[in-house]
Amino acid sequence: MKHIIFFDLDGTLTDSGEGITNCVIHALQKQDWPIPDSDSLRRFIGPPLIDSFQGIAGMDAAQAAQAVKDYRARYSTVGLFENRAYDGIVDTLAALKAAGKRLFMVTSKPEEYSIRIAERFGLVPYLEDICGATLDGRINTKDAVVRMALERAGQPNPADVEMVGDRLHDVEGARKYGIDCTYVLYGFGTREEAEAHQAAHIVATVDELREHLLAL
Repeated sequence: MKHIIFFDLDGTLTDSGEGITNCVIHALQKQDWPIPDSDSLRRFIGPPLIDSFQGIAGMDAAQAAQAVKDYRARYSTVGLFENRAYDGIVDTLAALKAAGKRLFMVTSKPEEYSIRIAERFGLVPYLEDICGATLDGRINTKDAVVRMALERAGQPNPADVEMVGDRLHDVEGARKYGIDCTYVLYGFGTREEAEAHQAAHIVATVDELREHLLAL
């Protein structure tokens, strides 16, 4: 039985697509940069922003660094609340905690933003800790945040931990430390991505996720 669950935030606990894409558009417009199509904008959800502004938008390192600053200027005041908890997520966290599971948020979103989001949507009472990236870029990848979460959890046996996420970064970040990942399809990824990166489990809905995690 697995006693510790690491939850991604964007696309797993909350539907943050509107806020993220609006802030990406804002950042690109500040530099008069072309706005990608809607499918490309959705690809910004999940990975570190500095990578996406280069890999998706085609910026160089300096332009991408400025875009991250412009993104955060809007996100920190407006964008982080253009967001909602998925239906059934709070009930799922409550059921898991009642069953004795230790729950952590493990996200590559900056930790200070993640805490504010968790507070806004009533997630805090169910979470033992909220682990996120640092604004200075020292910790900004999913595997680095997973490592930090393991430290805060007391260095448990990886076999006792399950990661839950909706993108390849969740699967690969967890695998680096020997942790299985449950990939959710109601977020921003696809079944093809989940299968290509060999997620340990794939679930389609929040209800299915709750029953799956309770049974682990």
